[in-house]
Amino acid sequence: MFKPFEWLLQGFSVDLGIDLGTANTLVFVKERGIVLDEPSVVAVRKGTNEVLLDGMAVGAAAMEYLGRTPPGMQAIRPMKSGVIADFEITEKMLRYFIHKACGGKRLVGPRLVIAVPWGITMVEKRAVIGSAERAGARRVFLVDEPTAAAIGAGLPVHEPRGSMIVDIGGGTSEVAVISLANVVMAECLRVAGDDFNDAIAQYIRTKYNLLVGEITAERLKIAAGSCVPLEEEIEVEIRGRDSLANVPRSAVISSVDVREALQEPVRKVIGAIKSVLERTPPELSADLVDTGIVLCGGGSLLRGLPEMISHEVGLETRVADRPLEAVARGTGTFLENLGLYAQFLEGGEDLD
Repeated sequence: MFKPFEWLLQGFSVDLGIDLGTANTLVFVKERGIVLDEPSVVAVRKGTNEVLLDGMAVGAAAMEYLGRTPPGMQAIRPMKSGVIADFEITEKMLRYFIHKACGGKRLVGPRLVIAVPWGITMVEKRAVIGSAERAGARRVFLVDEPTAAAIGAGLPVHEPRGSMIVDIGGGTSEVAVISLANVVMAECLRVAGDDFNDAIAQYIRTKYNLLVGEITAERLKIAAGSCVPLEEEIEVEIRGRDSLANVPRSAVISSVDVREALQEPVRKVIGAIKSVLERTPPELSADLVDTGIVLCGGGSLLRGLPEMISHEVGLETRVADRPLEAVARGTGTFLENLGLYAQFLEGGEDLD
């Protein structure tokens, strides 16, 4: 149904697609593409939720505070395992990102398409919608992350054949088989990039008696992380606090150490893939022999992960082009075709 008032408002707003991730938030602007990619972090004055730097300590600016704040301040990651853990801080973070993406030039609130983890509860969905509306959105639509990721990765999800997407983000790993633009079988695993970092930090503490923060663990994962032996193993010098002497010191960590630390969380992700494959209908399983598995999200960049998954499940596995942007690009596709995709969006029931 044509809605003249809504059509008129479109001329005065900037509509956005948002990948509201545990680790990073990406924002897609209609006709402009991805304009923002920043950490999902807010630095506040403890006890007041007052955002530092006159409200500007959000995203990249707040990341510098993580693990380095004095007692009266704290850097908060308001998203945990893909869902909102702190409503007020999430609202402030969204308000900042919306304002930044729109360039401060909007007369009316934007319409938002936000990707959320598959299988979250109605309460969690309402929390996302409520936070976005309080942050200034005129209308909010939700799409599940596996569908958005598959579309953003260029998979033929609208066809009557199976496509498998594995999105390994910061807080969740989502495994889904999609056909005719709908999730047929899926599993949302609360094991992902943050758990990889925790496993590395715990391993270093146990083996080297060295305490490191999540930023150091993340950098080590990127620099030396792998799932299979490398032709040339990598060594990285890191710094932290000696857990016995309680003084700063450094240590050299090899990719062999990191690989051993990552074995358990990586095995859990592969277990989720096998679980979904076991429950997939036979005809769609047959399609996957040809189409294989596509990986996206930051975790997909772990060296040797496609080869390890392919060896474990017997299906060709590849990493999507620009895997970190797949979900955001998918929300953009929905954003640019709201009328066409209304049936796939929470909150889009009255759009044609």
